[in-house]
Amino acid sequence: AQGSQLTQRYLKKMLGLRMSQQIQKQELGRDEPRPLYMDFQTGPLLWPYCFRNDPRVLDAMLPYQVNFYGNPHSRTHAYGWESESAMEKARKQVADLIGADPREIVFTSGATESNNMAVKGVVRFYGQKKRHVITTQTEHKCVLDSCRVLESEGFSVTYLPVQSNGLIDLELLDKSIRPDTSLVSIMTINNEIGVKQPIRDIGHLCRSRGVFFHTDGAQAVGKIPLNVTELNIDLMSISAHKIYGPKGVGALFVRRRPRVRLEPLQSGGGQERGLRSGTVPTPLAVGLGAACSIAQAEMVYDHQRVSALAQRLMHKITSQIPDVILNGDPDQRYPGCVNLSFAYVEGESLLMALKDVALSSGSACTSASLEPSYVLRAIGADEDLAHSSIRYFYYYCDYYPLWEMVQEGIDIKSIKWTQH
Repeated sequence: AQGSQLTQRYLKKMLGLRMSQQIQKQELGRDEPRPLYMDFQTGPLLWPYCFRNDPRVLDAMLPYQVNFYGNPHSRTHAYGWESESAMEKARKQVADLIGADPREIVFTSGATESNNMAVKGVVRFYGQKKRHVITTQTEHKCVLDSCRVLESEGFSVTYLPVQSNGLIDLELLDKSIRPDTSLVSIMTINNEIGVKQPIRDIGHLCRSRGVFFHTDGAQAVGKIPLNVTELNIDLMSISAHKIYGPKGVGALFVRRRPRVRLEPLQSGGGQERGLRSGTVPTPLAVGLGAACSIAQAEMVYDHQRVSALAQRLMHKITSQIPDVILNGDPDQRYPGCVNLSFAYVEGESLLMALKDVALSSGSACTSASLEPSYVLRAIGADEDLAHSSIRYFYYYCDYYPLWEMVQEGIDIKSIKWTQH
């Protein structure tokens, strides 16, 4: 009874803290120092420049914002030809980065649209004969929601569990493929915990079973070497702002041989081979192409530098702070995404204390929710640790109710968490 009273007392204290000290939106003044930016998974800066986009990307884009303003789909005058030439150059730059043919690149508004196009488009096109889709429980929310939409249309979806290290079980994937399976959608690098799935093995398995393979490459393209032909990838989603390009543009790789067919999500003028109607924004496409070209040229150096920084971060934190847990496989991962759980420290309280550091406790697409990360729950993290997760960085906070509860002998695993 005494323990129950203590639990209630501390929960009230903790919830009161959270409600009274919620993160407030406040724009910085012109001369006010800006926080250290460490939320690179949602939208990176470019080293060594402290700008939202690489200045080289901006330099490539500006002429098409000011001087070369023709519609790239206008085929009757020089203004259109200039923009079309720039658009096609950008298409080739994207293709070169992933070992594709430029004709296999479809410009979109970003990886969310690309994922929607790939998952819904392929499944609906082949829906007369094949009614089954396979994905994982740790996919990006736009893939999971697309699959739920397909379920509402009568399709069958298998949500594969992942192992405690965040990686899929290839044998389970093999057993899950059915004669009516049309698509397997598994992301290359997870956006929350950074684990890298065995894409080569998945691609080989899908090709041998006659199933199309789509991968969300938003967190991987431009950061690790990828060749869609060697990896047997049929569709790949790409985002510009993950590789220091502009927000609002991305691409979808759609294989030509063996040909992949998909039903368009929107109707219109039939641009992008009829797969994505609408005028391609030339400046944004040029920015994506420039970002891909830069990423390809500097990938090796950037990876070495990011790896060194990640090792330094992990060493500094784990050598000085007890009960720190790295979420996800320690080896099969991209070093630029470090997700740590700090036992007895609630993630939201930690974020409120980080006045001088910009980071997150998970995906930007779900950061408005106080619920624990579904990715961490999928890898088997206890609910208290899932609430104690911070992606990439750690700082010090004066008051943590969970820590005080542990010091007084309260079992925090007995807490029933709820959203407020």
